[in-house]
Amino acid sequence: MPATLRSVVLSVALIVATAASAAVAGPREDERARNAVRVLTEIQAIPENAIPDKLLDEAHAIVVVPDTIKAGLVLGGRRGHGLMAVKTPDGTWSNPSFVKLTGASIGFQAGVQSADVVLVFRSQRGVESLVNGKFTLGADAGIAAGPVGRNASAATDGEMQAEIWSWSRARGLFAGVALDGAVLAIDDAANQAVYGRDTTPRMIFEGRAPQPPSPAVVAFRDQLEEASAAARANRGTAAPARAATPAATTAPAPASTGPVGAGFEPVRDTPAKVEPLPETP
Repeated sequence: MPATLRSVVLSVALIVATAASAAVAGPREDERARNAVRVLTEIQAIPENAIPDKLLDEAHAIVVVPDTIKAGLVLGGRRGHGLMAVKTPDGTWSNPSFVKLTGASIGFQAGVQSADVVLVFRSQRGVESLVNGKFTLGADAGIAAGPVGRNASAATDGEMQAEIWSWSRARGLFAGVALDGAVLAIDDAANQAVYGRDTTPRMIFEGRAPQPPSPAVVAFRDQLEEASAAARANRGTAAPARAATPAATTAPAPASTGPVGAGFEPVRDTPAKVEPLPETP
């Protein structure tokens, strides 16, 4: 085969391989998004098992990690992949970034368990820490087992110092769980597969990603909007107004020039001022 023809064939093969790679980059992420939507929908469908309305309404960010695998024999480990969305300045939810949850433990343990994990961020500091890189729950950000039920009391964290509240659902039971020592990190590879090359989590949260996400990924944001709307209705609080054009299809906004977190700072009071949850009548 002549050198010129060989070069053309190799170039075509490279293009086809690249296209095939790009074509299969999305299905895995779409499946992760669909599972996250499923978990959120199923948990919120039963009031007795739902995230309390006050926490959901006033959350700064929410992470859902479906099918987290925990396995071990003396030495144990935990690993899962999920999605994270943050509150925007107008009080609505951003498009989600992909995240990873990992951890290790030592002690008497044996077997394998799959569980869905939900994290609710009660302060902006934890959000900014994650945007800037991975961080360890319980060390870089205080974490506590979350209460269950829309009218549940916040007595599990009497000092109200935890920045993140966590829940886990295994074998159908949804309950607060301590995740001290687990590491939460941005999944840059998944973000770039969905939103385009060199996409950062800040670009996603501020609506500046190079390309819009798929409908499956947008569905996670929409499900959070529905859950938050229900929480506001139960609490009797006003609903924020979303712009007419969804963030996924708007033109990229100018790059943020402010300090860390300036693009999506909360619109409510400082996180230090947190009211207790209402008791059940």
